[in-house]
Formats: sequence, C-alpha cells, structure tokens
Amino acid sequence: MTQSNPLRVGLIGAAGRWGPRAHVPALKGVPEAELYAVCTAHADTAQAAADKFGVTRAYGSDKALNADARVEAVAVAVRVPAHYELCKNGLEAGKHVFCEWPLGGNTKDAEELAALARQKNLRTMVGLQRRGSPAYLYMRELIQQGYVGEVLAVNMMLMNSGVLTRTSDRTWQRDVTLGANTLTITFAHVFDAMCMVVGELTELSALVSTQVPQWFESDTKKYVDVTSPDNIVVQGRLENGAVVNAYCGVHPYHGSGHRLEIYGRDGALAMIGGGEGGEERSRKVVGGHKDDKVLQELPVPERFKWVPEAVRNNSPAYDVGQMWVKFAEAIRTGSDIEPGLPDFDHAVRRHRMLDAIVRASQTAQRQKVELV
Repeated sequence: MTQSNPLRVGLIGAAGRWGPRAHVPALKGVPEAELYAVCTAHADTAQAAADKFGVTRAYGSDKALNADARVEAVAVAVRVPAHYELCKNGLEAGKHVFCEWPLGGNTKDAEELAALARQKNLRTMVGLQRRGSPAYLYMRELIQQGYVGEVLAVNMMLMNSGVLTRTSDRTWQRDVTLGANTLTITFAHVFDAMCMVVGELTELSALVSTQVPQWFESDTKKYVDVTSPDNIVVQGRLENGAVVNAYCGVHPYHGSGHRLEIYGRDGALAMIGGGEGGEERSRKVVGGHKDDKVLQELPVPERFKWVPEAVRNNSPAYDVGQMWVKFAEAIRTGSDIEPGLPDFDHAVRRHRMLDAIVRASQTAQRQKVELV
C-alpha cells in the first residue's frame, strides 16, 4: 500500500486520554493510515480536538461520524462501558473497527460484536497492543525457532505502584462491573502478550483479590469503596505441559516492574522491563544457552519495526502504530491480518480466559480453558 492511499480513520474519543496520547500520533505518523476525522460527545469539544490535531472533519456524535461515507474505519478509544454501543454502531454502519481493550464490559458483549463483524464481513482489531510490540514479536520467533528448546516453565510478574490515591475522574474504575481494572487491563495485557510468545493455557488455578478496599480521591478528599481486584495470581499449564506462574499486582509503593522468564531444555529467555503500554523502548530481551556464563542482550531486529522512526520515538504511539500499519494493510489488500494480531474473535478468547480465572478464584477449583 502506498502513501497516496492511506486508510481514512475516524477517532472516537479524541478528547480522552489514550486516544490523543497514542492513536493520534500513530495515525498521523504512519503512511498506511491517516487521522481523517475526530469525534467526541459534543460538537464544541470535537471541533476543539480537530483544531488541535489539524483535522478538518469533527463530529459531536458517533452516528454523525458513521454517516460520513469517506470514513473507512473507526477507532474506539473511550471508557470501557461505552465500547459495546460504539463498536456496534460502527459495524452496523459498515465501518471497520479498531477498539481499545477490553472489547466489552463482559464476554457476552464481546461475543455479540465478534459475531456482528463476521456477519458484516468487516475487519476488526482490539487494542491488545503488546501483540504489535517488536520485542514480544522477536521473543515469539525465538521460541518458535527453538532458542530454549522444549519450553518447561514460564514465570511472569508485573508489580506496579500507586493504588491508594486517585483523582475522582479515575475512581470510576473502582467498580468491578464496569470492566476496567487491574484484572481486565493491567494483567490482561501482559498475560495476553505472554500467551502470544509461549502459547495458550489449557488449565489454570487462580487467586483474584482486592487488597486495598478503599481509594482516596485527592481532589474531593473522600474515600470511596473498591470492588475491583488489584492482585491476580494464576498458575497453570500450556498445551505442551509446561508450567506457568503469572502474578500481577498494583501496590501502594515501589513496584518492581515487569519480568517475563521462559525456561527450556536448551536455554532461557527473558524480557525485562516495559510491562506497561507505551514502554516499547524499555523492553530488553536477554537469553542464554547451557554453556553461556550469563544472559546476553538480544537486540530486536529491524524487520519487526514497522513504523517510522518518529513514531518509535513517541512511546505511547509505538505499539499502537504497529497495529495500525498491519490493520490498514489487511483492509487495503484484502489479505489476512498479520498472524498473532488480535481481532474481535481473539478478544472473545481472551475474555473467556479472564472468566475462567475469576471462576477458579471464586470456586477454588482448577479450570479447563476453552482454546476456541
């Protein structure tokens, strides 16, 4: 696909947080797509966003955006409770849809959206953007090529900081029923990336816990009750029988960050750092074989880096831009989306995995995992 025919994208959520930080610079930075229109909940804020980002088309509702025949794809980058309706409206209007993760507030929402996309024969992508990360893509290739031999054990940890205090505009995430919390977002992103590298779990046990039952709102000076989990511990087996330990927690202070370790018969492979979105440049891949004295850094080859240098230098846009490159190429050429990149059907699989984790925790019983 040439620069003269970029995919025309309408961004829903142009006045939010992640959309302006990640999708805007990604869409303005890759030649395969362009930020063609912006949409917010009000005409005045939409126009303000259009002026800010240098876009000529601004819409105060998603239905107005969807009525624009020149818009080929929509990006849904708003709070999770609105994902279902906005994606549904876009698909029914015949638009290809890139939706931020989670796809819906629950698995039923995700299943309905995936079925609608198949019915309409439209392309979809869900924002599990670690699957566009050059570092994770390189790790997957190394495992597939046998760098560690038979995988025996996998250990993944992400320890974050900062759960006690938030501003009131962010405390809506305290409600587990709204679908945006440590389990569905922080954990799901790194867990999904781990699965991309080593494969899916077939069975698991889990502990999902809320260790901090109240948050303090720094602007209102009030404490609010929390039902969303902040610690997730999962143990299980991969299809080849390898054991997995995955632990993600958000704690008050001094989180130690991210580490993914893979141990095999012939060696070891690890990723250190870069557990959050927008941290591609912090990810370091290291590995070693039996006779190596220490683990050596393994530089990520250029062939995994699909975005221009300017996008690579804008951390939040890096992985998201990688996703847009392949999504736009698939739409333009009619080819399959790059293997491993997540469409809505993949989102359903990941939602079901999270359901199994919650069941395992609630029942204290090991769960079999659906791989379809």
